[in-house]
Amino acid sequence: MMNLKKCALHTAVAMACGLGAQMANAGATITFGEDKYISAGFGFIGGYSSVEDGAANGKDRSNDFSLDSARIYLSGSFNKYIKGMLNTEKNIAAPGGGSSDTIQVIDANVQFQLTPEVAIWAGRFLSPSDRANMAGPYYSMGGGYWSGIASRYGFNGGVIGRDEGVAVVTSFLEDHLAVSFGAFEGDNIFRLSGVGAQSETAGSKDKLMYAGRVQYNFWDAEPGYYGTGSYFGAKDILSVGVAGRVKKDGVVSGLGAIGDYSSYSVDFLLEKKDVGPGTFSAEAAYYYYDTDNAILGEQGKAYSAAVAYLFQDEIGWGKFKPFVRYQKFDADGVTTGTSNIRTGADTKRVEIGTSYVIAPYNAMITASYGKTDTSTTSDTNDFKVALQMQF
Repeated sequence: MMNLKKCALHTAVAMACGLGAQMANAGATITFGEDKYISAGFGFIGGYSSVEDGAANGKDRSNDFSLDSARIYLSGSFNKYIKGMLNTEKNIAAPGGGSSDTIQVIDANVQFQLTPEVAIWAGRFLSPSDRANMAGPYYSMGGGYWSGIASRYGFNGGVIGRDEGVAVVTSFLEDHLAVSFGAFEGDNIFRLSGVGAQSETAGSKDKLMYAGRVQYNFWDAEPGYYGTGSYFGAKDILSVGVAGRVKKDGVVSGLGAIGDYSSYSVDFLLEKKDVGPGTFSAEAAYYYYDTDNAILGEQGKAYSAAVAYLFQDEIGWGKFKPFVRYQKFDADGVTTGTSNIRTGADTKRVEIGTSYVIAPYNAMITASYGKTDTSTTSDTNDFKVALQMQF
């Protein structure tokens, strides 16, 4: 997901998106005058993983170092009313197409700030959706891509959850109430689900996808469009969000079945500082996916939950933040012809780990143990260590 809260790039975009100043970090900025500038930054997530039966012989544990994400962030401003961004990411190739070593554009858009409360976004960007998708790998509670089982569109749809389109992004009641709604191309809803699991192929209608989100914050406000899963003790958060997306004839299966696509979600985030020696966090979400019975492996209900605790006392360079998180997707059936577990009948995953937070969002090391259970394959467990850096 786009890295909207980083660097002076993020200070620039923060004015259009309303991101808090505490999330910004110094970066390379060239200023041309009042409210005119170009900012740049970059970030990456990489690490080590060991997966049960993941070796080439199918019996031993795998041992791999990998670069999971690599991004370049660019932001610019004409004046206080017109701003834009261009962000790239290491490609996640769809089955049978492209190399993962190439670079893809994930964000390329302009934001017109009509009033302090109302903005229009146009171009490629995250369509309104659940908090896990809006936060992405760099800003989730425990770090990394954990939204692929319950929050499926962020990993599977568009370009890492992004689509070409236009949206109205608003905030009211001093940023306590946020409402966004837009129309998007939505022509790649199941990008990574397997061959044939796409929209707008032969026989389907060329309809737009509509997406919206409403969020209310009972305690501290959350300014901004793109979100986060944690404020690391900077705020007290109690938030509830509702999101949905629909597209007529948005599903075309590998067997030629065509159906309407819709998904709905409700998410919750609580974060309270000064709870004992640190900050307590809890989040939960419920999802409902409907493919009009065209792809039963992507139709069903999903759930996610996580708790974390950030100790405020520094040990060495940073602070420890242990976490536990859970995801489950109950599909209505099994999609044949694919090997991706995200099209299996039932999938659940449990993770326990800890992050070592050197600088929130910008310098973190996370170690975790996870177990994935699917009804169509054997259970697997994995151990991962990830390094996240943003400059």
